[in-house]
Amino acid sequence: MKTIMRNYGIMAIALVAFTLAFSTTTLANNEKEKVASAIELKFIGHYENQPVFQLNLNNKEADEFTITFRDDYGNVLYSGKVKGSNISKKFMLNIEEIGDNVLSVEVKAKKNSQAEVYKINRNRSYVEETVVSKIK
Repeated sequence: MKTIMRNYGIMAIALVAFTLAFSTTTLANNEKEKVASAIELKFIGHYENQPVFQLNLNNKEADEFTITFRDDYGNVLYSGKVKGSNISKKFMLNIEEIGDNVLSVEVKAKKNSQAEVYKINRNRSYVEETVVSKIK
């Protein structure tokens, strides 16, 4: 009886060892993990019927960033510089001034010459939905 229990114990240890040995994380199709960008621009809502955007600069080391808003003709609507690390800044656009133009936002880091460009395109649509449901 002792030899049977010992055999089961050895088999259990071997099973755990094989499970741990072959349970490594692999990526499908040799895809590399995407590195999260330190620069993020997102739409956060409206304030007084004007769109508001939030720019997050998630850098670990202090850096200087140049932020430039341009219309689709290349005219500079806003340009500014911010310094520091982990910066969050909100921008409200005046839609009366820009109209339906497509805007581009360029954020450029000074230290590593990293630049990212975002496009802001406003689309309005009116959706009417009719639903028919059976009561009984």
